[in-house]
Amino acid sequence: MRRLKSIIAFTILLAYTTTYAQYTEVINSNRPGLSESAFSVGTNVLQFEAGAFTVKEEHTPLNYEVSGFGLDFAIRYGLLFEQLEVQLDGVYQNDTQTFNAGQIPVEDKRSNFRNFTLGAKYLVYDPYKNAEEAKPNLYSYRANRRFQWKSLIPAVAVYAGANFDSENNPYTAPDVEGISPKVMIATQNNFNGGWVFVMNLIKDRIGSDFSEFQYIFTLTHSFTPQWVVFGEAQGIDSDFYADNIFRVGGAYLWNKDFQLDANIAFNTKDTPSVFNIAFGASYRLDFHKDKKIDNSNSARK
Repeated sequence: MRRLKSIIAFTILLAYTTTYAQYTEVINSNRPGLSESAFSVGTNVLQFEAGAFTVKEEHTPLNYEVSGFGLDFAIRYGLLFEQLEVQLDGVYQNDTQTFNAGQIPVEDKRSNFRNFTLGAKYLVYDPYKNAEEAKPNLYSYRANRRFQWKSLIPAVAVYAGANFDSENNPYTAPDVEGISPKVMIATQNNFNGGWVFVMNLIKDRIGSDFSEFQYIFTLTHSFTPQWVVFGEAQGIDSDFYADNIFRVGGAYLWNKDFQLDANIAFNTKDTPSVFNIAFGASYRLDFHKDKKIDNSNSARK
């Protein structure tokens, strides 16, 4: 019994220390949702996140439908500081748009990147950095799951990047081409009981006539060390396209460096209706090393 208590106490402490740090002992992926965590992957960690999804849209008033597939990816690297991360991400889509207004359906085969972006994210505020002030209770499971009001204060990160859009892209507005800025504020709340809430506020393709604002709210819950479920709401507002998209799904931690995930996405309108199924994976190459503290000077005092 004493040995069992020691194992439980160590597990609680390990979970606590890995949660409240930039670098984590297990992979910290932005998948399976689209939101961006406030925290970086950690210095000298190279992380790959990729997925494939189906495309199914139907526009009732204009009487057309779209079917196809897409691939998305993100390459993330922790550089120089624990708070800093550089990343390259993109979404490629290949589909067929079929117009059914006439007696004979007309098909238009399309393919291009919906977005291709290079940027950097920096954690500007971390409420969990002073972990010593809120050590877990190693003897009370209930106390560690009790709601803490200070958890309402989120970690905050800022992101700045550049979009690279090609000419005559069927997935972007008519005047969108070349390089355009993208900025974002990402917040994250870590609650007891394995709940995490992430919020992204995004201004995209700044300077174009069809500049876009997005919000993404993601709530995840880990009910075992390996399984996570999530729900997400994404709002898109621009003169070119506006929508509210919802996602639900989950992820499975295969090992500390590899994660699998799946989700479905849908909306509630018919201009067009959206229903996508996605599968993905995340893998990291972990070269992280904790910084050694030199106590030689203090030892002499």
